[in-house]
Amino acid sequence: MGGGRVSNPLYLANYIISDDYLITSHAKLRMAERGITNTSLENGIIEGEIIEEYSNDMPCPTVLLLSMVNNIPLHIVIGLCTDHIRIITCYYPEEKEWIDYRIRRAL
Repeated sequence: MGGGRVSNPLYLANYIISDDYLITSHAKLRMAERGITNTSLENGIIEGEIIEEYSNDMPCPTVLLLSMVNNIPLHIVIGLCTDHIRIITCYYPEEKEWIDYRIRRAL
């Protein structure tokens, strides 16, 4: 995906630090429903671990991040646009659907 740019741990953090990100209306709604603050989201992206990549998503490739916010696992879906990142959604993953919140269980 993008010649390894996502494998650089600072890649996503740089977008947060430079304020080059958008939060979709869907993500804002989900954040409000789930009590996720902008600060928690930003810290989650800066400290998160990419657990899945979707290089064929349109209009931009996307990644799924796992982050721990107040010792609670948080998944964040991010679109990797050419000049910014786009937060598509975020949610607290269900333990029954994930192994260590990193690998999808076969259901």
